[in-house]
Amino acid sequence: MQAQLIALDWGTSSLRAYKLGPAGVVLDQRSLAWGIMHLPTEPRDIAGVRCSDGFELAFDAACGDWLDAQLNLPVIACGMVGSAQGWSEAAYRNTPVDVASLGKALHRVRSMRGTDVYLVPGVIEQVGLPNVMRGEETQVLGVLQGLGADVLIGLPGSHSKWVEVAEGCITHFDTFMTGELFAVLSKHSLLGRTQKITEEFQAEAFDRGVQVALSEDGRRGVLSTLFSARTLGLTGELAGDQQPDYLSGLLIGHELAGLPAGARHKPIILVGAAALCARYQRALALCGFDHVSLAQEATERGLWQLAVAAGLTQPALET
Repeated sequence: MQAQLIALDWGTSSLRAYKLGPAGVVLDQRSLAWGIMHLPTEPRDIAGVRCSDGFELAFDAACGDWLDAQLNLPVIACGMVGSAQGWSEAAYRNTPVDVASLGKALHRVRSMRGTDVYLVPGVIEQVGLPNVMRGEETQVLGVLQGLGADVLIGLPGSHSKWVEVAEGCITHFDTFMTGELFAVLSKHSLLGRTQKITEEFQAEAFDRGVQVALSEDGRRGVLSTLFSARTLGLTGELAGDQQPDYLSGLLIGHELAGLPAGARHKPIILVGAAALCARYQRALALCGFDHVSLAQEATERGLWQLAVAAGLTQPALET
């Protein structure tokens, strides 16, 4: 099957490359550790020229052979590659945004091998405190393909995003630094001193953390309840191997308590790593959210939709 598009998900710590065929079907894919903060440094020849630029080297490693095999294949990329610290800055677009508006705002970079790479802009919301995202907007748009209803899309991670969508547009989103806070507290605070890391998920401890966040004690806020991750250990109510999952549940519970008031009445779709989404699905059930589903292949589907909107490739022909 002939390829129609190369799609790159290029973030801070990794670079994922997809070779897409008709209708966005994945023909081949690969993952490299060349995120924008860890680029290759060993010079090599690209298109007959000695090169030491990390972005060029990573790009060539990700898809140079695909481009050699099929000339003039269009390339689109999302994520931190379009940030101020990336290959070239793709300016933020204000909410509300949809596939069509983002597709018309792609930022072009000419690579050393002569291939144009089209970078997807991030999204900014400037109502109240400003909020931004890069990469998540592409996942959201990939999820929306074929959906008509208004939904709330959750993207768990270091900086979890909750994105409100109406009539196919991203209208509002919130960011919770849940994952990063968990890592900092576990590695660099007193709470981590008594934790014992285990591969076995401590479901009871996790559920207790969620429930504490939702309780009367939780109303005093996360800065108050965090100390319970230590005191429950001191009083013998939490073993060392239970404390990490308790802390995880506590932080996720506080995150979910901060969702918009109308969120319970909307379908929720989770996008992200399976294990982390499973935690959020469990916590959402404890919080009384009933209509929760998981999305697959959101990034590559979003990149395909944006490429079609930009005219880089053609939509599937109806039969």
